[in-house]
Amino acid sequence: MTFSEETYRFMYAALQEAEKGLDINEVPVGAVVVYKNKIIGRGYNQVEMLKDPTAHAEMIAITAAANFLNNWRLNECDLYVTMEPCVMCAGALISARINNLYFSVFDPKSGACGSVFNLCEEKKLNHKVNVYSGIYSQESENLLKEFFKNLRIQKSNGNSE
Repeated sequence: MTFSEETYRFMYAALQEAEKGLDINEVPVGAVVVYKNKIIGRGYNQVEMLKDPTAHAEMIAITAAANFLNNWRLNECDLYVTMEPCVMCAGALISARINNLYFSVFDPKSGACGSVFNLCEEKKLNHKVNVYSGIYSQESENLLKEFFKNLRIQKSNGNSE
């Protein structure tokens, strides 16, 4: 599938957010929320730093976007994220009524938008999110590989943090 230049530009912005996570030793996932061709919410994983299991990139970006619009309904917004959202984040996308989801790589262990589950396209729910994948997948995969390689090195050196 071919995507627009804007789609690549916004996914690149999500990749930049993921790099921020990598820099602070978080799983490198980044997200941006786009409204009328403008980024209104940004986020990267901060679970370890904030000691908060809900501090996923998507959740942070959605909160920022809702604050920007002063509205929890983000039905005219799209989310770009470097890894397939988990169940919690997919639920937030549905609750916020995100229009389109674009992500880079599938998460075969906990993905909820086509891998393990497919909540975004579940017909029983009150909202359906259009899902597109594969944008900058190699770049996102490389960040994840670098993170887990460094984590294995840290663990082998006896550093559990």
